[in-house]
Amino acid sequence: MAQQDIYQLRRGWRLQWEAIQGCHVILYPEGMVKLSTTAGAILEQVDGHQSVADIIATLQRRYPDAETLADDVVQFIEEARANGWLAVKEVHCG
Repeated sequence: MAQQDIYQLRRGWRLQWEAIQGCHVILYPEGMVKLSTTAGAILEQVDGHQSVADIIATLQRRYPDAETLADDVVQFIEEARANGWLAVKEVHCG
């Protein structure tokens, strides 16, 4: 994964705030995934337009004291992709 890559939720999957759960969730045809606060903040930025680098920059402005933020974002996106939650919209080589 390069920081210039762009991701989006899989087709048919949706991120939403679930007031009853008190957190963001991913809804998909077979069920729901309850997300941590950090995961929800990251996925709010995964819109099919922003690159991984853009997402990191946005979140660093929002959470300037988070020292491992870039690593956390990359790790989460890699895990979400491995779990099949995300699809690559654009891959940039280099």
